[in-house]
Amino acid sequence: MTTIVKNISELVGVTAPDVLRRQGTEMSDVGLVRHAYLLIEDDRIAGYGSMTAMPQEADCVIDAKDCVVMPSFCDSHTHIVYAGQRDGEFIDKINGLSYEEIAARGGGILCSSDHLHATSEDELFAQSLSRVREMVAAGTGAIEIKSGYGLNPADELKMLRVIRRLREATPALIRSTFLGAHAIGRGYTHEGYVDSVIREMLPAVAAEGLADFVDVFCDEGFFTVADTDRILTAAHALGIRPKIHANELAVSGGVQVGVKHGALSVDHLERTTDAEIEALRGSTTMPTMLPGSSFFLGLPYGRAKDFVAAGLGVALASDYNPGSSPSGDMRFVMAMGCIRMRLTPEQALNACTLNSAYAMGVSDEVGSIAVGKRANVIVTSQPTLGRITYLHHTPFIAQHIVGGRVVSA
Repeated sequence: MTTIVKNISELVGVTAPDVLRRQGTEMSDVGLVRHAYLLIEDDRIAGYGSMTAMPQEADCVIDAKDCVVMPSFCDSHTHIVYAGQRDGEFIDKINGLSYEEIAARGGGILCSSDHLHATSEDELFAQSLSRVREMVAAGTGAIEIKSGYGLNPADELKMLRVIRRLREATPALIRSTFLGAHAIGRGYTHEGYVDSVIREMLPAVAAEGLADFVDVFCDEGFFTVADTDRILTAAHALGIRPKIHANELAVSGGVQVGVKHGALSVDHLERTTDAEIEALRGSTTMPTMLPGSSFFLGLPYGRAKDFVAAGLGVALASDYNPGSSPSGDMRFVMAMGCIRMRLTPEQALNACTLNSAYAMGVSDEVGSIAVGKRANVIVTSQPTLGRITYLHHTPFIAQHIVGGRVVSA
């Protein structure tokens, strides 16, 4: 089936097929084509160009009505497989309790672990699928999903099997991350839990092929650099590439240990120094910042402008989870990239599409308008890219196409 999207005011996010990420000054390049058309064949982008050269025949024609067409968002950091909610903690936050204080009172990650333990796999799948559908309706076409609320071998595997089912149940492109080292599970000592992650959980995950990546919450009060080094060494032996939580609560050394192990991304980065920027220079690791968590917890926003000025790329992701960022709205993430982190709309677009696709290992498939990539595109209702972030909560999706099919309009 062929589809033409015509009368596009700005076709943005255009790249050559072999461009996998943007760094430094490249972050301002969105390959804009004005007064354009886009050609889709089945589930792939087949061509684009000026309206004066538009093909005349197609099975389906979509009129963009002189508005922007852009790549679907790619969300490279989420925790959307969870049970229940933690809205009681919302009141605790309003009353001034910190993230660490809530965790010390039995809330936080361990609270989600208790909910998940008491929830069947089928119910967990149903709750999680509703979140995937919510994200797709809001313009996201690729999602990385972590485990990390199981915190014992059986429940971590339950989470990862739910993620596998989600891959089959949605048109979105999904990648799975094993985050057994998210907190110390109930009934374990710290050392005993790290041993369980390495000796029980990782081998079981690898045996079933349940994870594309492994992650560790390397931060103050959670897992140390030494713990992280041990876990990532074990993951490497099993052929699983790392992604790292780092520098949310303190300057933890997580960036450096992530780069040492060739991590695909190092995520959070609310608290970084020039040493982290230097550690990332010349690496294949994508710095990924989560402004939704900064917004909800009142944490500093990542130093995105400094990273870009240093020649690095930056990705932005939602951190959608029940405790510290209960939203998967990537348009809002993109807007916060502009409003609070002072990225330009062009830089924020690349951070939420191509670079976030890179941070989940799929930028050869999605994240930009390129011939041969999956046809994951948003037909917007705004005439310029800047309006999409400026009018940050005005509805902006006219149609969302995922895998060549309209999934929301």
